[in-house]
Amino acid sequence: MVALPHHVDLERCTNCEEYFVGGSWRQMELDDAAEDSTIDSMMVISESVVVDVGTAFEKLDDRNFTISLEVTTDTQGYVSVNTASTTVRLKNVVCKRCSRQLGNYYESTLQIRSGSKDLDENIRDEIVRKVRSDVETAAKNNRSLFITRVEEVSGGVDMLLSSISMGRTLARDLADSYGGEYKESSKLVGKTDDGRDMHRLTYLVRLPEYSVGDVIRFNEVLYKLTWIGKNGGKLITLRDFRETTIRKSDLTSVRVETKEKDLKEAAVISTSGNEIQVLHPTNFSTIDLRVPENAEIGETVRIAMTDEEIFFIP
Repeated sequence: MVALPHHVDLERCTNCEEYFVGGSWRQMELDDAAEDSTIDSMMVISESVVVDVGTAFEKLDDRNFTISLEVTTDTQGYVSVNTASTTVRLKNVVCKRCSRQLGNYYESTLQIRSGSKDLDENIRDEIVRKVRSDVETAAKNNRSLFITRVEEVSGGVDMLLSSISMGRTLARDLADSYGGEYKESSKLVGKTDDGRDMHRLTYLVRLPEYSVGDVIRFNEVLYKLTWIGKNGGKLITLRDFRETTIRKSDLTSVRVETKEKDLKEAAVISTSGNEIQVLHPTNFSTIDLRVPENAEIGETVRIAMTDEEIFFIP
């Protein structure tokens, strides 16, 4: 009723340690991979239907294992229990994805640059984490997607990607998320096996000088930038804490007064309703500041300083 081949070869990638089972590479335990490979190789007479399969795993050495099956079949109403066993041989290989990755294969380059002289390292690290997360998520459904290399360069960071379409998707998403712009360029790098031109794409994402959390000036009014999207952003005025929106076309005319990382801390002396008293961080004089209703005030608060005034940063 049931038969197994003399042996079953189980391939394991020595780099990612995934097993090739059922026609695809999978992250799984060795015993599960060996048992599943054995079941895949099982032969059953055409008149029988497999009702249930039990497995037993026995390690012979580090590379050879005995897998025994107990198979219940239904053959035109006749139910029987059949046993069979085989040797599973572990074969170390390198899968195509890892071979490409180890060989520095890439199809596109994602370049992140800033409108200012240097890309803020916090923004840079945030973007790298986001790209890694997005690629990792996409790779669950497509093993050919990976990051070949991440390089810090003067003024930004470059990420080499295994996919042209993935690079385009990431570039558009980052440009929308950070209110930037992206451009793409192509370079001929050779021929494919079937004679077609092979190109590599470069996606340049240029971020604006401003970012979420910065204090900006627009139409001579000071705001905190709280959100950026593909169509514009959201602001909070620092004088009366009203929320407003700004169109993307108007964002080009804003001026950064203070980057979020350069905001000062001031010690709180007292609170009263919508006002607090703080110590000036440089001359230690007492300053009265207006705060939003229901603001949570700790021992210190963040402030923005101009030549004329000091503002509480919500």
